Amino acid sequence: MVMSVSRDLETKPRGKVVNFPVSRTAARRVGAGLRRHWPIGAALAIIVAVGGAALFWILGTKSPARYATTQVTRGTIARTATATGTVNPVLTIIVGTYVSGVIQNIYCDYNTQVRAGQVCARIDPRPYQATFDQYSAQLARDQAILDKDGKDLARYQQLVSENSIARQQSEDQAYLVSQDEGTVKVDQALVESAKLNLDYTDIVSPVDGTVVSRDVTGGQTVAASFQTPTLFLIATDLKQMEVDTNTSEDDIGSIKVGDKATFTVDAFPQRTFAGTVTQLRQSPQTVQNVVTYDVVIGVDNSDLALLPGMTASTEIIVEQKDDVLRVPNQALRYRPGAAANTPAASTLPRAGHEHVWVLRGGEPIAVAITTGLDDGNFTEIVQGDLHAGDLVVTAEAAAADSGKSALPAPRL
Repeated sequence: MVMSVSRDLETKPRGKVVNFPVSRTAARRVGAGLRRHWPIGAALAIIVAVGGAALFWILGTKSPARYATTQVTRGTIARTATATGTVNPVLTIIVGTYVSGVIQNIYCDYNTQVRAGQVCARIDPRPYQATFDQYSAQLARDQAILDKDGKDLARYQQLVSENSIARQQSEDQAYLVSQDEGTVKVDQALVESAKLNLDYTDIVSPVDGTVVSRDVTGGQTVAASFQTPTLFLIATDLKQMEVDTNTSEDDIGSIKVGDKATFTVDAFPQRTFAGTVTQLRQSPQTVQNVVTYDVVIGVDNSDLALLPGMTASTEIIVEQKDDVLRVPNQALRYRPGAAANTPAASTLPRAGHEHVWVLRGGEPIAVAITTGLDDGNFTEIVQGDLHAGDLVVTAEAAAADSGKSALPAPRL
């Protein structure tokens, strides 16, 4: 039976509890709804409680900072100019031919040690020998004619003195003798020229050295026309080499003759060769608007390890200081980050001054410095409260487990 609400409800005094009669069916529906939704509410309450505790634990925990440090040391600082070059002999002689012909014999090959005047090849000499013989015979004939005409001139002059012949006949004979003398001189020049051409059929080395290239084979015909053909390349002394480097115009102003240099080659990657700048060539080389200059580095190659044509990666020492106080460049770039403890106001550097952070008493302290020479890895310390052995900070990182937190972790 459904109970109705009393109509005189409005006449009840305020502050009193009013009972609303409901049916048992409605009461059961309300209870079932509460039982159905209470797990969700409980879960939300647990999430809120755990999140708050975790946030409180995180905010209440402060991770200490770990510092990467390195010692201040004394040592050498060298500023260098880098360049790529090619290993070459100090002097390479191009041996060609003055005459044309067929290569008859080859006496020198690659790596042959030669002496000045040694025959390295021979061109077929027979055509030049024939020419020499021809001019020699012509010279002998004209010389005989000169001798005969000379004797006739002497006889005519004797007869003129005796008034046996006319003076004109003696003068004509003198003219003929002078003409014969000119012919003989021409023949002598032709003979000498033929002799030179015959001698040029022997290709000789002009210097002591080593044959580094041979560009001719036996039976090959060479033609000496407007451009002399190259037969051999002879290096004067492979024990003395040079590196021709392509140095940029940015570095050429700081390089001078006598500077020390080091370089490596791919054939000996673990070995460093030493040399000295011997020449700065003023002839520029422009490739794709990039201007470079040839800086020549002299190298002692007594062990013959370096070969012509090797590619060298060079470093020319343009300035060097020994036994100076130095710090790594990472220390100059370090600034305290979020992981570091906030330094005291007295330890903060003044604006516009170079400084490094030194670890003293477990805390980083900024030390003002004056820097000098920089070689890309280390920087010279000219002035500042730094000493060899001091620990300068180069980096920092938060310690995830270096210490315990201020508050215990919440339980779930």
